Amino acid sequence: MAKTHPFHSPRTHGFVRVAAATPVVHTADPAANAEEHVALIKQAGAQGVDLIVFPELSLSGYAIDDLLMQDALLAEVERQIAVLAEAAEMAGVIAVVGAPLRNGDALYNCAVVLGSGAVLGVVPKTYLPNYREYYEKRWFAPAASRSEDTIVLDGESVDFAPGLIFEAVDRPGFVFAAEICEDFWAPQPPSTRAALAGARILLNLSASNIVIGKADERAVLCASQSMRTLSAYVFTASGWGESTTDLAWDGQATIHELGAKLAEGERFALESHLTVADIDVERIGLDRLRNGTFADCARLEGEPATVVPFEAGPGPAGDLLRPLDRFPFVPDDPARLDQDCYEAFNIQVQGLMRRMKATNGEKLVIGVSGGLDSTQALLVACRAFDRLGLPRTGILGYTLPGFATSEGTKSNAWALMKALGVTGAEIDIRPTATTMLEAIGHPFARGEPVHDITFENVQAGLRTDYLFRLANQNGAFVLGTGDLSELALGWATYGVGDHMSHYNVNGGVAKTLIRHLIRWVATKEYEGEAAAVLQAVLDTEISPELVPAGADGRLQSTEATVGPYALNDFFLFYITRFGLKPSKVAYLAHQAWKDAATGHWPTATPDAERVEYDLATIKHWLRKFLFRFFQTSQFKRSALPNGPKVVTGGSLSPRGDWRAPSDATARVWLDELEANVPE
Repeated sequence: MAKTHPFHSPRTHGFVRVAAATPVVHTADPAANAEEHVALIKQAGAQGVDLIVFPELSLSGYAIDDLLMQDALLAEVERQIAVLAEAAEMAGVIAVVGAPLRNGDALYNCAVVLGSGAVLGVVPKTYLPNYREYYEKRWFAPAASRSEDTIVLDGESVDFAPGLIFEAVDRPGFVFAAEICEDFWAPQPPSTRAALAGARILLNLSASNIVIGKADERAVLCASQSMRTLSAYVFTASGWGESTTDLAWDGQATIHELGAKLAEGERFALESHLTVADIDVERIGLDRLRNGTFADCARLEGEPATVVPFEAGPGPAGDLLRPLDRFPFVPDDPARLDQDCYEAFNIQVQGLMRRMKATNGEKLVIGVSGGLDSTQALLVACRAFDRLGLPRTGILGYTLPGFATSEGTKSNAWALMKALGVTGAEIDIRPTATTMLEAIGHPFARGEPVHDITFENVQAGLRTDYLFRLANQNGAFVLGTGDLSELALGWATYGVGDHMSHYNVNGGVAKTLIRHLIRWVATKEYEGEAAAVLQAVLDTEISPELVPAGADGRLQSTEATVGPYALNDFFLFYITRFGLKPSKVAYLAHQAWKDAATGHWPTATPDAERVEYDLATIKHWLRKFLFRFFQTSQFKRSALPNGPKVVTGGSLSPRGDWRAPSDATARVWLDELEANVPE
């Protein structure tokens, strides 16, 4: 498989590589500043950057006060713009630089967009700060005061207006707009209107002096603006070299996408540098497509905008330059993981508490297998009973061993129920299962080792049937245990099987997150015997335990049948949350999982889970996921019991995030995968 296959390039999958430039500033020296710009533009071109943005007034310097009114300086700025236009063309990038420019008898603080060896357009600053340390109205006119919508630079007349939209004619979704510093501190930033007009990448050329706490404020504004406008937001501020007569500068540079930080540059650096990341403009478009509020706002609040077309370069090559979580439902950052586990656990607990209050329930029935899902559901039940002031003895836990139940899981189930102080009992389902198999004439009842789907589902169905009847007998309701990942794969016995319950607290939690939830609860809530048995559960291989061990002694493995849950959860997130094409999901999975030695892993991830997957393995399991998800299991999701949504974009309830026909085909997804992912 040749590494040069288009599949391996970010540009194939809708990415635009952007760079926030932080040049060393030469105060009131446009020629020296242009040299810094040219060096960074060349560096950006070498890194496959499509779009580079510089700070506010980057060609002149920001803190030069009345020197901005000097004819010699302004003329030199205009000469250097032509130099930079040529440098940008040679590097194959679009460059956006900051410059003071005259138009008529007024001076404007501008973002100058350069491409194809020329000026594509000029965006004047809309809001001029004139408070505290700022005196911009002393030198500049606001955008609204201009008398013309064009400006002449290097003998050419180009568009001159706030809110210009720059759109690549050869790269779908590569659409950007620029605003300048104070603009995004305004209650109604120009970038909001630009986003509504179609810009997917928003640029901010900033000077923004630094004081204590201001860096956090900028980061919050960038994150919130990218989230609110469903866009990417690229911010770069003036750094080393600006005059420190009265102010200081930290050179903060950040790149955010849909609220998430993709990259952050070094602050207080003494050398020119770039902050680079790949922006997924395709994903931004898909998010806007599914967000009706964005479309409604665009219709109600949007304004006509001037679109400036341009030709983009071929786009980024090599590996993807952006953070990519191997576990989209499990953040790498320990503090964020702790917060997510706290919220997920309490969402589950409060959902169950509300259902118990609504039904005047004081008892519940739960099947305890000694596996991950039933363990998490039992932990939720214990906390809910504690908060409701009910004795844990009202939690009726049953272990229901069948033909393939291992001694390890059964002993874990008993140890867990005893450690948690719930009422435990055991019902051996084998006699009843044998009777049913005999009644239907199954070969197993005649002593033949036939372990087919009927053999498995007789056991799974009986377990749930027992639980429902036990609930009737005890005035309780059945607590479901099946998780989000199993629902996606249809890995549940339909009807009176593990598919059904009176209420399911795990239906909105992915399998990969359940592992970390159990670890989190064990650390926060328990010690001694309870903590030890929870760890034993985590160490147990995932298995339905419906088929007896083979001659080699190996138990039935769920992941050997449906694929690694790490990959399945990755597929699930990107297909349901964003609607990405299978080929792009495969590309992202390969980027995330091809090298276990790179990147971060969630806190407390065991060594056994720190694996890597090649493209052939990813494609194999994605093919199976697509078939199961789109074609064979929707009918089960169409009849789900109630349960709380827990993770973003993670509900498969037919009453919530995911509504689909039960009789669809997976053909279009499978064909796209086969056509675009190499073997």
